[in-house]
Amino acid sequence: MKKLIFIDDSPLDHFILKRILNKYNLAYEVNCTDNGEEVIKFLEQNRLSKNILPDIILLDLYMPQFDGWAFLEKVQEIFPHLSKPVRIYILSSSINPRDIQYVKQFSCVRSFVFKPITREVLERLVDEEVSKVT
Repeated sequence: MKKLIFIDDSPLDHFILKRILNKYNLAYEVNCTDNGEEVIKFLEQNRLSKNILPDIILLDLYMPQFDGWAFLEKVQEIFPHLSKPVRIYILSSSINPRDIQYVKQFSCVRSFVFKPITREVLERLVDEEVSKVT
């Protein structure tokens, strides 16, 4: 089963994502957290374990303490050393053009997706993942 990590401080957004995945039978093991630091440690510790690493990470930019920007700075360093390509998508409610432009400097980020996530967008991300593998 494919793995997805959602880093966001909003329990409502966690609920919405899980609900969409369940309702439309999008087969992903989902781990939701508001702690990007723990995800960085997890990636570092499991960087050589293809079966353990997530396939997709959805990341909110604005969270208290360790925000999405700090996560991107750290993950950019370890990204080339992961044993499989992990697709990182920004999932944010920010419409600030500077945020969208700044995200482009991180080569590990696939694209910027606006909240709330919809079934169509999530299916597109999943389809991209499936077509990449097959």
